Order: sequence, then C-alpha cells, then structure tokens
Amino acid sequence: MEQTKTTEFMLCPKFEKTFSILGKKWNGLIIDVLLETGPQRFGELASKIPMVSDRVLVERLKQLEEDGIVRRDVNCSEKTRIEYQLTEKGKDLQSAMALLQNWGEKWVAAEECR
Repeated sequence: MEQTKTTEFMLCPKFEKTFSILGKKWNGLIIDVLLETGPQRFGELASKIPMVSDRVLVERLKQLEEDGIVRRDVNCSEKTRIEYQLTEKGKDLQSAMALLQNWGEKWVAAEECR
C-alpha cells in the first residue's frame, strides 16, 4: 500500500498569539483609538466605538490588560477616575497598525465596510 506523505503546517506560536490578540473583534479598534487619542476614560472609549456594548468593551479591555497591551490607571486622589492607556508594548503596535490601515485602504472595497 502506498503511503501518502503529508506535511503539517505549523504556525509559530508567537505569530498565533499575535493574531489571537489583534484578530479578536474590537481589539484593533480599541488599540487604534488609544494610539490616536492617548489615555481615555471608559465612557470616552465607549463613545468612540459606539458599535461595541459596554459588557464586551470591559471584557476586551481586561483581556488587553492581561496581554500587557493596555494599562488601567486609577487616579489616587480621585478613585473614580480610571483611565486606559497603552503600555510600551501596546504603543509598539503603531507601525503595524499603520501598515494594516494602508493595506485596508488599498485592498478592502468600500462596500465591504458597510
């Protein structure tokens, strides 16, 4: 009987992790808003991404914080003033996000964005 040779395609674990972070719905937009505007309070973020529910936004922010992309800062004098901002790791995504934006402008048709 003839054996068929199969080649398994293995992705680099770092590549897989990168796309599990950036490919999760809303994460790219959250990162993009924080890159463009700097630190934001929850309500400010929510108003800039109105399509996402508050529950999902909280979930994504927690995940991005766990991944070391976003930092949650509590103002010591105003305990109710909480801001989200990118860590150095998150800020380092700026050039990658710009490349993805350029690719989208070139290759994604306008009707696909509706």
